Amino acid sequence: MAQPSAPTQTTAAQRPAQAGPTPLGPQYDGASGAPGAPVGGLRGKLGLWSIVFMVVAAASPLGVIGGPVPLGIAIGNGAAFPATFVIAAVVLALFAVGFTAMTPHVRKAGAFSSYVREGLGAGAGVGTGFAALLTYLTLEAAVYGLIGPGIQELLASYGVPSIPWWAWALLVAAGVAALGYRNIAVSGKVLAILLIAEVAIVVILDVAVIASGSGPEGPSTAAFQPSQIFSGAPGVAILFALLSFLGFEATAVFRDETKDPRRTIPRATFVALGGVAVFYAVSSWVLVTAVGESTVAEVAAENSATLLSDVTGTYLGPIGVHVQQVLYVTSLLACILAVHHVGARYLFSLGQDGILSPSLGVVQPKHGSPARASLVASAVSVALIALAAVAQLDPIAEYYTWVAGFSSVGLVVLLGLTTVAVLRYFGTHPGLVGRFKGLVAPALALLGLAIFAVLVVINLPLLVGEALWLQILILGGHVIGFALGYWLGVRRAKAHAAA
Repeated sequence: MAQPSAPTQTTAAQRPAQAGPTPLGPQYDGASGAPGAPVGGLRGKLGLWSIVFMVVAAASPLGVIGGPVPLGIAIGNGAAFPATFVIAAVVLALFAVGFTAMTPHVRKAGAFSSYVREGLGAGAGVGTGFAALLTYLTLEAAVYGLIGPGIQELLASYGVPSIPWWAWALLVAAGVAALGYRNIAVSGKVLAILLIAEVAIVVILDVAVIASGSGPEGPSTAAFQPSQIFSGAPGVAILFALLSFLGFEATAVFRDETKDPRRTIPRATFVALGGVAVFYAVSSWVLVTAVGESTVAEVAAENSATLLSDVTGTYLGPIGVHVQQVLYVTSLLACILAVHHVGARYLFSLGQDGILSPSLGVVQPKHGSPARASLVASAVSVALIALAAVAQLDPIAEYYTWVAGFSSVGLVVLLGLTTVAVLRYFGTHPGLVGRFKGLVAPALALLGLAIFAVLVVINLPLLVGEALWLQILILGGHVIGFALGYWLGVRRAKAHAAA
């Protein structure tokens, strides 16, 4: 069976009917929301690098080097932690092979939910959409628990009186809501500037460490020794590495706002994944080298929150530390903004399908953006921040850790479901792609993800504490979300077929 030709630039109203699963609900006009009118499409002309900036910003590279990396070194596999990024990247690359091979055959934006719908049916597709929605909305909300204290600490160093962390978080939420309301190109430009700056400071630090003679003990070799890589707690190390890649697959969410999705989405996925993997592996190796291979695990355990700034102060001086503190905050802002866009587009997709309120699927006429969906996504974050403030939760040790733990479980579930969908789709459509893309790579990815899932569940107490009720809530929340979405999807599909 021949592959379809590359799609032309058409609006949703101009697209011809296609074979395959029908939409789950009525079609809505982008301006009025009136049933029966053509679906209004999101507008945008994102190119390769705009999408790459969007998804890499969601990963928050500077935040990863300053957060998960010290933790992975301290309680994972020590000085060999940089190699863990390579292991995680290999599994995710195998996932991306099947994921991108299926891109030309997926008819609408929605990333995970759209892929699963094509491969496993309407019910599983909507269930996945609900699980993805929970994952991305909670991830966005979680990062406010980092940026609030980050702003507080930064301004305190300049003598600004301290105010509660949640006040800064709400102020940032207002700015994100304003940017999310507008066309995505505006956010893309903001993210590009912030991302370049945060990557630059880490690269400068990397160069400074290497130029100085590669630390007190010379270049670290632990990451190249299998005995070191699998020492300590490699499962914990994998967990932190996997969390660091969160968002790389979101390239497919922006297909309706992309110039040429059939070519751009696969390229952006691999560029983002490869670039982030190299950045993480090299920069974490430099961090290990800067401290010293024999002592880095002990130092990271004692000073995980300040390890990056301590190394920056040693090699770049006080000015470098101040710059790094500013860029740490902007890195978190970029992460929030990028994840916000993904969550809003899941809401938009579910609204257009009639699963959630059709008003969520209405396109803002002036900006061509999912403005209403974006405002709802912002409202969820504000509600969770307010809840944390009322409950007087510690913004990092409790609020961020608990909510991010929920997101991490969701990511593994989403990757696994999508891989199963890819395998079934190409299994029932033989000849669309080669055996490696349609079977071998996805099957290997599924095996790796199954191992990751076991590790995440086993190590969940490290993220959320020993409270059994919280662990049950995290695991049960995704099960309930998927089941509810599955039921709504099946019911909606039957109603649409009977109409």
